[in-house]
Amino acid sequence: MATRITAWTGSSMAFGVALGIILVWGLTGPVFKYSDTWQLVINTGTTIVTFLMVFLIQKSQNKDSKAIQLKLNELIAASRFASNRMVDIEDLSEAELDVLRKFYRKLAEMSEEDSDIHKSHSIDAAQRLHRHKTSGISGLTQGDTGSQE
Repeated sequence: MATRITAWTGSSMAFGVALGIILVWGLTGPVFKYSDTWQLVINTGTTIVTFLMVFLIQKSQNKDSKAIQLKLNELIAASRFASNRMVDIEDLSEAELDVLRKFYRKLAEMSEEDSDIHKSHSIDAAQRLHRHKTSGISGLTQGDTGSQE
């Protein structure tokens, strides 16, 4: 029910109905001599609608967010170069997400040193590649670097 209401309230028809209500209210002002009760009617109506819409919008956003997370999880799981550690990270705490963000910032700094942005595709591959580069040891295979070449 909430999905249908949210879809309808975002439609042109709903906007037209709301505009019509405001116009009727405005036109009845002279009839009611712009009284306090006349003003209270629109204030109360808009407050109630706003209060209810906050919950409908939040529900809609929660559903959309879940759908997007599931789509992203599917892309991560389907990509052979992506780290499966990233699936379902939306359930981590803020502190755990901050640790991951720092790690990816470090990964970005390491990849800035590379001439080809496609050389590493996961945290593990980037760390192995970085250790290889800094240690001067040769012999890494393409599979070790996560390269698409």
